[in-house]
Amino acid sequence: MIRLLIVDDEPLVQIGIKSMLDWAELGIEICGTASNGRDALNLIEKYSPQIVITDIKMPIMDGLELMRQCQKKYGRLPLFIVLTSYEEFHLAKEALSLHAIEYLVKFELTGENLKASIHTALDILHEVTRSSQYQLQSVPAETLLFHERFFIMLLHNLFENEEQFRLQAQTLSLGFEAAGYLASYMEITNPKSDAMDAKQQLNFFSSTLQMVKTLLPKYISCYITALDIRHFSIIFLLPEDKLSDYCNLIRNSVKNTTVMLQNYYGASIHGSVGRLVESPLDISASFQDSRQIFSMSSPDAPLCFFDEQDIKEPVKNIFNISIFKNDIVSAYEEYDPHRLRNVFSSIQELFRENPSYFIQALDAASNILYLSISLLPNGEELVSNIFKDNPQSYRCLFTLNSTDQVLQWLNTLFDGLCAYFVSEKKDYKNQIVLNAKKYIRNNYTEKLTLNEVAAAIGITPNYLSHLFKKYSDLGFIEYVNHVKIKEAKKIMAEKNMKIYEIANSLGFDNAFYFSKVFKKVEGCSPSEYRRKQ
Repeated sequence: MIRLLIVDDEPLVQIGIKSMLDWAELGIEICGTASNGRDALNLIEKYSPQIVITDIKMPIMDGLELMRQCQKKYGRLPLFIVLTSYEEFHLAKEALSLHAIEYLVKFELTGENLKASIHTALDILHEVTRSSQYQLQSVPAETLLFHERFFIMLLHNLFENEEQFRLQAQTLSLGFEAAGYLASYMEITNPKSDAMDAKQQLNFFSSTLQMVKTLLPKYISCYITALDIRHFSIIFLLPEDKLSDYCNLIRNSVKNTTVMLQNYYGASIHGSVGRLVESPLDISASFQDSRQIFSMSSPDAPLCFFDEQDIKEPVKNIFNISIFKNDIVSAYEEYDPHRLRNVFSSIQELFRENPSYFIQALDAASNILYLSISLLPNGEELVSNIFKDNPQSYRCLFTLNSTDQVLQWLNTLFDGLCAYFVSEKKDYKNQIVLNAKKYIRNNYTEKLTLNEVAAAIGITPNYLSHLFKKYSDLGFIEYVNHVKIKEAKKIMAEKNMKIYEIANSLGFDNAFYFSKVFKKVEGCSPSEYRRKQ
């Protein structure tokens, strides 16, 4: 049965909704009622309803804040149907920007229009729960942030080597076993978005992208990554039997998704798809292709493919950020303002010598923006704060029309980032060590290596080793061994396990090495320790 929650501070409204329909006939059970958003949150956590009917104006916590909290904590579900009155009609528009699928005026509420709204909710719920992307809602937010960082690095060729890529993909449970890969550069459009304020635009585009993430994987295997408020990338993963006709497969998949977007959000997507590549590490080249030909796409011609174009020479309208990848990754990992300033100086020198390269300068700034938002903790909030004096925030970048203006924008961004790096540098480095230690404590049963832990938290092995030496009493290997031996002593106290069984359970290669490490940490062998106890 589908679970539904009713949230309204008027008992008569609660009773009326309960009695208005034969809920069992619709396959729905009413799992509870609440009179304010705070109580509703508790019931949502307890019962996990798929649909919530909520009033907007309520004491303690209103319906809009309830929706914000749920969206932040749970993602796409539960689906919300909003109750409003005539004088609250302006709030209904904000509710729609927060994923509300329908709003109903209380004084016009009938069984017929309530039933129509419920059927709409059930249709959307069906689409959401069929999608493999829906499973990501149970993934911790911290892991999702690592996913975003991983894909930004992949799209921009920022991995040091194949080993680093494979380790991070394995740690994040991301599969790359396809026969072919393509990367796309996509844009979300809506004729009405220009009339929205910045907050409404952000809510609208994030809702639309979430719907894309829900629907598209139903038709084709893919990974979807946000780039900025309007743009995102799709990495398509193709099996062997789909390689010969991949253009039609992708076109049909995107078309089916767009139909749903237009029906529910009035939005559409269009973009470009790069060349077909065989190796995941070549996805960045496909992404470069897609950005080269993006201008050939439009809402009227929603998809163009690099492999279908007669391109004899590279289109000189993109900027390959990977030429600065070592400096950028190091600057963002180490909060190093000097390296960051060197990157800006190099970009500044390049485009001041070539002021006519406006499109390339804009592309360079966009890439730096994507990296800042994705690779830095709370990147969106940080960058927004740097441009807080501009009504359009950092999105003013896309209104600029000269190379000098783009360089001024970059200068503002780099000044803000450098100031932030200086203020946060020491605390950030210490936090990296704390995150690594937390990961080790949570995974002590595994065979933990420096490479694997570094990949899990998204930094380079050498840098992690350096930080452990500087910000920890123990080096990396010593800390791992201390955690494992601490757990070994607990096992000895609580269970009657053989030494080799304990060694196996803690990820040691063999009992001999386990005993050697145990003696180094405790000053005696496991057997001697057990006799003493």
